[in-house]
Amino acid sequence: MFIGLHELELHPVRFKVEIPAGQIEYDSKLTQASDLRAEGTAQLLNHSLGEIRVQGRLNVTVEATCDRCLEPARFPIENKFDLVYMPASTTNAGGEAEIDEAGVEVGYYEGNGLTLNDVLREVVLLAIPMQLVCSEECKGICPVCGQNRNQRECGCHEEAFDDRWSKLKTFRAELGPHN
Repeated sequence: MFIGLHELELHPVRFKVEIPAGQIEYDSKLTQASDLRAEGTAQLLNHSLGEIRVQGRLNVTVEATCDRCLEPARFPIENKFDLVYMPASTTNAGGEAEIDEAGVEVGYYEGNGLTLNDVLREVVLLAIPMQLVCSEECKGICPVCGQNRNQRECGCHEEAFDDRWSKLKTFRAELGPHN
């Protein structure tokens, strides 16, 4: 769905969409596992500057590899969003510092409007956690043998090695034995 400036000049645009998996490409490690449902409004904030405000809520389930155990995992996302988009031509105007102080999330668009799928893609990417973990109890994989510790314990013991004292050990060896 395209949200054009000409339509926004006349009235706010309401949207209620259901986007099937595979229509939005996120990144190489994230795939959409359910339909993305979103609803909200887009409106023109300031007719002279072309600022577009997009508000709404979305829910979707995405699939990615767990960062600890490397197994596929699903992550439900339910998020409200409130974004402001400005024309890309305003990035050189110096108004960016004022916007950052206001605490509003701001993006930029080129041309005569926004594509809703691009907005929703951005909302999903901002909503996923930095570390994707299948569960808080995930034990991860063994750094020695590579066994998934959630499936079975491997029995490997990683020796703790503290490299901070290695210079003193070599210095002591150079001095020779104590009397």
